[in-house]
Amino acid sequence: MSEQNSFLKAVRGLRPDKTPVWFMRQAGRSLPEYRRLRADKDMLTACTTPDLAAEITLQPVRRYGVDAAIFFSDIVTPLYLAGLEVEIVPGKGPVFADPILEPQDVDRLTSHQGFDPDCITEAAQIACGELGETPLIAFAAAPFTLASYLIGKTRSKNHLEARAFMHSYPDAWNRLARWCADMSAAFLAAQIAGGARTAQVFDSWVGDLSRADYQTYCWEHSRVVIDSAHAHGVPVIHFGVGAASLLDLMRDAGAECIGVDWRLPLGEAVKIIEHGPGDRFAVQGNIDPAILFASSQVRRDHVDQVLAEGKKAAAHIVNLGHGVPPNADPAVLQEIVDQVHESR
Repeated sequence: MSEQNSFLKAVRGLRPDKTPVWFMRQAGRSLPEYRRLRADKDMLTACTTPDLAAEITLQPVRRYGVDAAIFFSDIVTPLYLAGLEVEIVPGKGPVFADPILEPQDVDRLTSHQGFDPDCITEAAQIACGELGETPLIAFAAAPFTLASYLIGKTRSKNHLEARAFMHSYPDAWNRLARWCADMSAAFLAAQIAGGARTAQVFDSWVGDLSRADYQTYCWEHSRVVIDSAHAHGVPVIHFGVGAASLLDLMRDAGAECIGVDWRLPLGEAVKIIEHGPGDRFAVQGNIDPAILFASSQVRRDHVDQVLAEGKKAAAHIVNLGHGVPPNADPAVLQEIVDQVHESR
Protein backbone atom coordinates (compact mmCIF):
# COMPACT_ATOMS: atom_id res chain seq x y z
CA MET A 1 0.00 0.00 0.00
CA SER A 2 1.43 3.35 -1.06
CA GLU A 3 2.08 6.10 1.47
CA GLN A 4 0.48 8.33 -1.20
CA ASN A 5 -2.90 6.83 -0.27
CA SER A 6 -5.18 9.80 0.51
CA PHE A 7 -5.96 8.68 4.06
CA LEU A 8 -2.37 7.78 4.94
CA LYS A 9 -1.15 11.13 3.61
CA ALA A 10 -3.79 13.10 5.48
CA VAL A 11 -3.27 11.38 8.83
CA ARG A 12 0.39 12.43 8.71
CA GLY A 13 -0.53 16.05 8.03
CA LEU A 14 0.03 16.06 4.25
CA ARG A 15 -2.89 17.30 2.16
CA PRO A 16 -3.88 14.74 -0.49
CA ASP A 17 -5.56 15.49 -3.82
CA LYS A 18 -8.80 13.97 -2.52
CA THR A 19 -10.16 14.56 0.99
CA PRO A 20 -10.57 11.17 2.71
CA VAL A 21 -13.70 10.22 4.61
CA TRP A 22 -14.72 7.41 6.95
CA PHE A 23 -17.09 7.19 9.93
CA MET A 24 -16.63 6.17 13.53
CA ARG A 25 -18.98 3.21 14.16
CA GLN A 26 -19.35 2.79 10.41
CA ALA A 27 -19.49 -0.95 11.08
CA GLY A 28 -22.47 -1.49 13.31
CA ARG A 29 -26.16 -1.39 13.96
CA SER A 30 -26.99 1.12 11.23
CA LEU A 31 -26.18 -1.53 8.60
CA PRO A 32 -28.80 -4.21 7.81
CA GLU A 33 -26.06 -6.67 6.84
CA TYR A 34 -24.51 -6.18 10.28
CA ARG A 35 -27.81 -6.78 12.04
CA ARG A 36 -28.31 -10.01 10.08
CA LEU A 37 -24.82 -11.24 10.92
CA ARG A 38 -25.17 -10.38 14.62
CA ALA A 39 -28.74 -11.69 15.01
CA ASP A 40 -27.73 -14.75 17.04
CA LYS A 41 -24.29 -13.72 18.27
CA ASP A 42 -23.36 -11.64 21.29
CA MET A 43 -20.94 -8.76 20.94
CA LEU A 44 -17.87 -10.34 22.52
CA THR A 45 -18.31 -13.51 20.47
CA ALA A 46 -18.37 -11.40 17.32
CA CYS A 47 -15.30 -9.49 18.49
CA THR A 48 -13.23 -12.60 19.18
CA THR A 49 -14.24 -14.75 16.20
CA PRO A 50 -11.76 -13.76 13.49
CA ASP A 51 -13.88 -14.31 10.39
CA LEU A 52 -16.86 -12.51 11.95
CA ALA A 53 -14.83 -9.52 13.14
CA ALA A 54 -13.16 -9.27 9.74
CA GLU A 55 -16.44 -9.46 7.84
CA ILE A 56 -18.02 -6.74 9.97
CA THR A 57 -14.91 -4.58 9.49
CA LEU A 58 -15.28 -4.94 5.71
CA GLN A 59 -19.02 -4.30 5.41
CA PRO A 60 -18.99 -0.47 5.37
CA VAL A 61 -16.03 -0.37 2.98
CA ARG A 62 -17.94 -2.48 0.48
CA ARG A 63 -21.13 -0.48 0.93
CA TYR A 64 -19.86 3.11 1.05
CA GLY A 65 -16.42 3.12 -0.54
CA VAL A 66 -14.98 4.93 2.48
CA ASP A 67 -11.26 5.64 2.50
CA ALA A 68 -10.42 3.63 5.62
CA ALA A 69 -11.72 0.65 7.55
CA ILE A 70 -11.68 0.59 11.32
CA PHE A 71 -11.18 -2.71 13.08
CA PHE A 72 -14.44 -4.01 14.49
CA SER A 73 -14.22 -4.74 18.20
CA ASP A 74 -15.03 -3.25 21.58
CA ILE A 75 -12.72 -1.33 23.88
CA VAL A 76 -13.14 -3.98 26.60
CA THR A 77 -12.18 -6.88 24.31
CA PRO A 78 -8.58 -7.05 25.61
CA LEU A 79 -9.88 -7.18 29.18
CA TYR A 80 -12.24 -10.01 28.26
CA LEU A 81 -9.36 -11.88 26.61
CA ALA A 82 -7.27 -11.28 29.74
CA GLY A 83 -9.83 -13.19 31.80
CA LEU A 84 -12.03 -10.48 33.30
CA GLU A 85 -15.69 -11.38 33.56
CA VAL A 86 -17.57 -8.78 31.54
CA GLU A 87 -20.86 -8.61 29.69
CA ILE A 88 -21.82 -6.01 27.10
CA VAL A 89 -25.41 -5.24 28.00
CA PRO A 90 -27.56 -3.67 25.26
CA GLY A 91 -28.39 -0.10 26.20
CA LYS A 92 -25.86 -0.06 29.06
CA GLY A 93 -22.52 -1.06 27.61
CA PRO A 94 -19.83 -3.11 29.39
CA VAL A 95 -20.69 -4.38 32.87
CA PHE A 96 -17.95 -6.06 34.93
CA ALA A 97 -18.78 -8.77 37.45
CA ASP A 98 -16.18 -7.50 39.96
CA PRO A 99 -15.84 -3.74 39.59
CA ILE A 100 -13.27 -1.70 41.46
CA LEU A 101 -14.72 -0.27 44.65
CA GLU A 102 -11.66 0.08 46.89
CA PRO A 103 -7.92 0.65 46.28
CA GLN A 104 -7.08 -2.98 47.02
CA ASP A 105 -9.33 -4.04 44.16
CA VAL A 106 -6.80 -2.57 41.75
CA ASP A 107 -4.21 -5.18 42.75
CA ARG A 108 -6.73 -7.96 42.14
CA LEU A 109 -7.56 -6.63 38.70
CA THR A 110 -4.04 -5.84 37.58
CA SER A 111 -2.95 -9.39 38.43
CA HIS A 112 -4.41 -10.20 35.01
CA GLN A 113 -1.33 -9.64 32.92
CA GLY A 114 -1.60 -9.74 29.14
CA PHE A 115 -3.84 -11.74 26.85
CA ASP A 116 -3.59 -14.05 23.85
CA PRO A 117 -3.74 -11.71 20.84
CA ASP A 118 -4.03 -14.38 18.15
CA CYS A 119 -7.74 -13.96 17.38
CA ILE A 120 -7.29 -10.19 17.04
CA THR A 121 -4.27 -10.45 14.77
CA GLU A 122 -5.96 -13.11 12.65
CA ALA A 123 -9.07 -10.96 12.21
CA ALA A 124 -6.94 -8.00 11.14
CA GLN A 125 -5.02 -10.20 8.69
CA ILE A 126 -8.24 -11.47 7.11
CA ALA A 127 -9.60 -7.95 6.79
CA CYS A 128 -6.38 -6.55 5.33
CA GLY A 129 -6.29 -9.39 2.83
CA GLU A 130 -9.60 -8.14 1.43
CA LEU A 131 -9.08 -4.39 1.79
CA GLY A 132 -6.46 -3.97 -0.90
CA GLU A 133 -5.47 -0.28 -1.02
CA THR A 134 -7.89 0.71 1.76
CA PRO A 135 -5.97 1.05 5.04
CA LEU A 136 -7.12 -0.54 8.29
CA ILE A 137 -7.26 1.59 11.44
CA ALA A 138 -6.44 -0.16 14.71
CA PHE A 139 -8.38 1.14 17.68
CA ALA A 140 -8.22 1.13 21.45
CA ALA A 141 -9.47 3.14 24.40
CA ALA A 142 -7.49 5.80 26.19
CA PRO A 143 -6.79 4.79 29.80
CA PHE A 144 -9.28 7.16 31.45
CA THR A 145 -12.18 5.91 29.37
CA LEU A 146 -11.24 2.26 29.88
CA ALA A 147 -10.75 2.72 33.63
CA SER A 148 -14.11 4.48 33.89
CA TYR A 149 -15.86 1.26 32.92
CA LEU A 150 -14.01 -0.64 35.65
CA ILE A 151 -14.80 1.60 38.61
CA GLY A 152 -18.07 1.52 40.53
CA LYS A 153 -21.20 -0.59 40.45
CA THR A 154 -23.17 1.81 38.27
CA ARG A 155 -22.36 4.24 35.48
CA SER A 156 -23.06 7.71 36.79
CA LYS A 157 -23.47 10.96 34.95
CA ASN A 158 -20.08 12.59 34.34
CA HIS A 159 -18.35 9.42 35.62
CA LEU A 160 -18.39 10.65 39.17
CA GLU A 161 -17.16 7.34 40.64
CA ALA A 162 -14.07 7.24 38.45
CA ARG A 163 -13.24 10.87 39.14
CA ALA A 164 -13.79 10.45 42.88
CA PHE A 165 -11.54 7.38 42.93
CA MET A 166 -8.87 9.31 41.03
CA HIS A 167 -8.82 12.08 43.63
CA SER A 168 -9.22 9.84 46.68
CA TYR A 169 -6.66 7.19 45.77
CA PRO A 170 -4.13 8.71 43.36
CA ASP A 171 -1.57 5.91 43.75
CA ALA A 172 -4.14 3.20 43.08
CA TRP A 173 -5.52 5.26 40.20
CA ASN A 174 -2.10 5.54 38.59
CA ARG A 175 -1.54 1.78 38.85
CA LEU A 176 -4.93 1.16 37.28
CA ALA A 177 -4.47 3.72 34.52
CA ARG A 178 -1.03 2.37 33.63
CA TRP A 179 -2.44 -1.17 33.49
CA CYS A 180 -5.22 0.07 31.20
CA ALA A 181 -2.61 1.81 29.05
CA ASP A 182 -0.63 -1.41 28.73
CA MET A 183 -3.77 -3.35 27.80
CA SER A 184 -4.74 -0.82 25.14
CA ALA A 185 -1.17 -0.77 23.82
CA ALA A 186 -1.17 -4.56 23.49
CA PHE A 187 -4.57 -4.42 21.77
CA LEU A 188 -3.21 -1.95 19.21
CA ALA A 189 -0.08 -4.05 18.73
CA ALA A 190 -2.18 -7.12 17.90
CA GLN A 191 -4.09 -5.20 15.23
CA ILE A 192 -0.93 -3.63 13.81
CA ALA A 193 0.66 -7.08 13.63
CA GLY A 194 -2.28 -8.07 11.44
CA GLY A 195 -1.70 -5.20 9.03
CA ALA A 196 -3.32 -2.05 10.47
CA ARG A 197 -1.59 1.08 9.13
CA THR A 198 -2.93 3.69 11.54
CA ALA A 199 -4.25 3.69 15.11
CA GLN A 200 -7.04 5.68 16.72
CA VAL A 201 -7.16 6.19 20.48
CA PHE A 202 -10.70 6.87 21.71
CA ASP A 203 -11.19 8.92 24.87
CA SER A 204 -14.97 8.93 24.94
CA TRP A 205 -15.35 10.31 28.47
CA VAL A 206 -12.38 12.68 28.66
CA GLY A 207 -14.70 15.68 28.33
CA ASP A 208 -15.76 15.09 31.94
CA LEU A 209 -12.28 16.06 33.15
CA SER A 210 -10.89 19.47 33.99
CA ARG A 211 -7.62 20.51 32.39
CA ALA A 212 -5.84 20.09 35.72
CA ASP A 213 -7.18 16.58 36.24
CA TYR A 214 -6.31 15.53 32.69
CA GLN A 215 -2.76 16.80 33.12
CA THR A 216 -2.31 15.27 36.57
CA TYR A 217 -4.03 11.92 36.23
CA CYS A 218 -4.43 10.99 32.56
CA TRP A 219 -2.05 12.65 30.12
CA GLU A 220 1.00 10.50 30.80
CA HIS A 221 -1.04 7.29 30.53
CA SER A 222 -2.54 8.31 27.19
CA ARG A 223 0.97 9.09 26.03
CA VAL A 224 1.98 5.48 26.79
CA VAL A 225 -0.66 4.17 24.38
CA ILE A 226 0.24 6.64 21.63
CA ASP A 227 3.97 6.00 22.02
CA SER A 228 3.34 2.27 21.75
CA ALA A 229 1.69 2.72 18.35
CA HIS A 230 4.55 4.93 17.19
CA ALA A 231 6.99 2.21 18.26
CA HIS A 232 5.28 -0.03 15.69
CA GLY A 233 5.67 2.62 13.01
CA VAL A 234 2.08 3.81 12.61
CA PRO A 235 0.60 7.31 13.01
CA VAL A 236 -2.12 7.99 15.56
CA ILE A 237 -5.47 9.79 15.63
CA HIS A 238 -6.49 10.94 19.12
CA PHE A 239 -10.20 11.59 19.62
CA GLY A 240 -12.12 12.77 22.66
CA VAL A 241 -15.76 13.73 23.14
CA GLY A 242 -16.46 17.15 24.65
CA ALA A 243 -12.74 17.82 24.74
CA ALA A 244 -12.53 21.36 23.32
CA SER A 245 -10.72 22.62 26.43
CA LEU A 246 -8.19 19.78 26.22
CA LEU A 247 -7.23 19.75 22.54
CA ASP A 248 -3.80 21.28 23.07
CA LEU A 249 -3.04 18.81 25.85
CA MET A 250 -4.19 15.93 23.66
CA ARG A 251 -1.89 17.25 20.93
CA ASP A 252 0.99 17.17 23.39
CA ALA A 253 0.31 13.49 24.04
CA GLY A 254 1.88 12.91 20.64
CA ALA A 255 -0.75 12.05 18.01
CA GLU A 256 -0.33 13.27 14.42
CA CYS A 257 -4.06 13.86 13.96
CA ILE A 258 -6.59 15.22 16.44
CA GLY A 259 -10.24 14.18 16.20
CA VAL A 260 -12.72 16.96 16.96
CA ASP A 261 -16.34 16.49 17.96
CA TRP A 262 -19.21 18.53 16.49
CA ARG A 263 -19.25 21.22 19.19
CA LEU A 264 -16.29 23.25 17.92
CA PRO A 265 -15.66 24.48 14.34
CA LEU A 266 -12.55 22.89 12.91
CA GLY A 267 -10.96 26.28 12.28
CA GLU A 268 -11.25 27.10 15.99
CA ALA A 269 -9.83 23.69 16.87
CA VAL A 270 -6.83 24.32 14.63
CA LYS A 271 -6.08 27.56 16.50
CA ILE A 272 -5.99 25.61 19.77
CA ILE A 273 -4.00 22.66 18.45
CA GLU A 274 -1.26 24.51 16.59
CA HIS A 275 1.49 26.23 18.57
CA GLY A 276 2.27 28.75 15.86
CA PRO A 277 3.47 29.20 12.25
CA GLY A 278 4.95 26.01 10.86
CA ASP A 279 3.23 23.84 13.48
CA ARG A 280 0.77 21.95 11.29
CA PHE A 281 -1.49 19.12 12.44
CA ALA A 282 -4.13 17.04 10.73
CA VAL A 283 -7.67 17.20 12.08
CA GLN A 284 -10.50 14.70 11.81
CA GLY A 285 -14.22 15.42 11.97
CA ASN A 286 -16.59 16.90 12.60
CA ILE A 287 -20.01 16.52 11.01
CA ASP A 288 -22.78 16.81 13.60
CA PRO A 289 -24.46 13.38 13.83
CA ALA A 290 -27.81 15.18 14.16
CA ILE A 291 -27.38 16.44 10.59
CA LEU A 292 -27.86 12.88 9.37
CA PHE A 293 -31.56 13.36 10.15
CA ALA A 294 -31.93 16.80 8.54
CA SER A 295 -33.07 17.61 5.01
CA SER A 296 -30.75 16.89 2.10
CA GLN A 297 -29.97 20.57 1.46
CA VAL A 298 -29.30 21.34 5.12
CA ARG A 299 -27.02 18.32 5.25
CA ARG A 300 -25.12 19.29 2.09
CA ASP A 301 -24.61 22.83 3.36
CA HIS A 302 -23.31 21.54 6.69
CA VAL A 303 -20.86 19.14 5.01
CA ASP A 304 -19.64 21.95 2.74
CA GLN A 305 -19.02 24.09 5.83
CA VAL A 306 -17.06 21.29 7.51
CA LEU A 307 -14.97 20.90 4.35
CA ALA A 308 -14.29 24.63 4.27
CA GLU A 309 -13.25 24.65 7.93
CA GLY A 310 -11.02 21.65 7.32
CA LYS A 311 -8.98 23.62 4.79
CA LYS A 312 -7.64 25.67 7.70
CA ALA A 313 -5.66 22.63 8.88
CA ALA A 314 -2.62 21.03 7.30
CA ALA A 315 -4.83 18.11 6.32
CA HIS A 316 -8.39 17.03 7.00
CA ILE A 317 -10.06 13.64 7.33
CA VAL A 318 -13.84 13.95 7.17
CA ASN A 319 -15.76 12.06 9.82
CA LEU A 320 -18.69 12.58 12.13
CA GLY A 321 -18.09 14.36 15.40
CA HIS A 322 -19.06 11.12 17.16
CA GLY A 323 -20.12 7.61 16.14
CA VAL A 324 -22.81 6.77 13.60
CA PRO A 325 -26.17 6.59 15.43
CA PRO A 326 -27.80 3.14 15.25
CA ASN A 327 -30.87 4.55 13.46
CA ALA A 328 -28.92 6.42 10.79
CA ASP A 329 -29.97 5.79 7.18
CA PRO A 330 -27.10 4.18 5.22
CA ALA A 331 -28.26 6.07 2.12
CA VAL A 332 -27.53 9.35 3.88
CA LEU A 333 -24.01 8.23 4.77
CA GLN A 334 -23.48 7.24 1.15
CA GLU A 335 -24.54 10.73 0.04
CA ILE A 336 -21.97 12.26 2.39
CA VAL A 337 -19.20 10.00 1.08
CA ASP A 338 -20.08 10.95 -2.49
CA GLN A 339 -20.22 14.66 -1.63
CA VAL A 340 -16.81 14.58 0.04
CA HIS A 341 -15.23 12.65 -2.83
CA GLU A 342 -16.66 15.11 -5.35
CA SER A 343 -15.39 18.15 -3.44
CA ARG A 344 -12.31 20.10 -4.39
